[in-house]
Amino acid sequence: MRRTLANMASFYTEQQPVDVKDGLARRVKEGLFVGKAPYGYRNVRHNDRSLVEVDPEHGPKIERIFELYAFHGHTLDSLVAHLAETGVSYSESAPRFTRSKLHTILRDRAYIGEIAYHGEWYPGSHEPLVSRAVFDRVQALLGEQTYQSHDLVYGCERITCGHCGNAVTGEAKIKDTKKGPKQYVYYRCAKYNKNGHPRIRIREADLDQQVLAMFDQIRIQDDRVRDWFGRVLRARTQDQQRDGQERAAELSRQLTSQRNQQDRLLNLRLNDEIEEGTYAAKSRELRDRIAQLTLQLEACDRDRSEQADIASKAFELSQTLREKWLNADVRAKRRLLEIVCLNFSLDGASLVPAIGIGGSLAAPALPHHRAYGSVPRRFGWLNFHFGLVEQRKSQF
Repeated sequence: MRRTLANMASFYTEQQPVDVKDGLARRVKEGLFVGKAPYGYRNVRHNDRSLVEVDPEHGPKIERIFELYAFHGHTLDSLVAHLAETGVSYSESAPRFTRSKLHTILRDRAYIGEIAYHGEWYPGSHEPLVSRAVFDRVQALLGEQTYQSHDLVYGCERITCGHCGNAVTGEAKIKDTKKGPKQYVYYRCAKYNKNGHPRIRIREADLDQQVLAMFDQIRIQDDRVRDWFGRVLRARTQDQQRDGQERAAELSRQLTSQRNQQDRLLNLRLNDEIEEGTYAAKSRELRDRIAQLTLQLEACDRDRSEQADIASKAFELSQTLREKWLNADVRAKRRLLEIVCLNFSLDGASLVPAIGIGGSLAAPALPHHRAYGSVPRRFGWLNFHFGLVEQRKSQF
């Protein structure tokens, strides 16, 4: 009898981890978290089962955090400060969001409706707090954004040194004047102190004047040139729409192919021809690719319908850049430079446009618009036209 009881105890001891593992696996297949729900959700009991729902107090904070980081130009540090200033607290015991906590939140795929298990992500049954488009934008920004110690208009390596090619950095100096202390911002090459390097510093105000002069060049005063530009703009828009149709067809083909692969992968798993871990990894890869292609296809369709309006608004913006710049704060000025797609090199004390509308004035024969990348593509193809405008001006 004792031996039987001992064998039963040994069996239960060995079987318990297996039962726990099977139970966790069942929760994952049902799309449920295997542990405590992440911040923004809460665990609730329903019919003796542990389920997850959006936390009415913390859920909106997650949505706000993603929105601020994705669309309001924040770094992690500035987001920490902004949340504290606006009274958005993490919890009663720890009111302030930390930098590391925000980074963890912004990287967490749980907020797009997935659950983590053994290092892989699976489809979840809980309500997503963030759209896939916003999440992907945040991931791109987290990968590209660098910390800024000062809030500078021409930071983020927007200017490179014409002498050595290194980044031009900014520094703030406080000087005593008759009216009291005054701050001046100077820019210089990061290798400013290197032997043989030109020791040139330039004030931010002087850079502003050069940018304003460049904006003045972009403005078109002649009615004949403006009308001609409108005709060219419409013709180019039609060409772009045809390109967009071809692009949409190719994206649709790729999307169909990925979905077919997803179906085949599921069949392999149902037939036990591949292991669970392999299925999870490949399934996540296919989900990401399908989501990416879907977003690209939606953007392509939207671009085709909106392109003429965007081109018109971009042209209108180019005619009012000076006024907008003079009334803009630091962040708005950065945004204007991003829209116009202006990068510079510093030749002595002179700004030399590398690409963008200003660059078109100096070098009309620019590369094809796709070379400008994903952010300025909508406006990048206008750059070539502004170069044509300058050529056309000389003909009238």
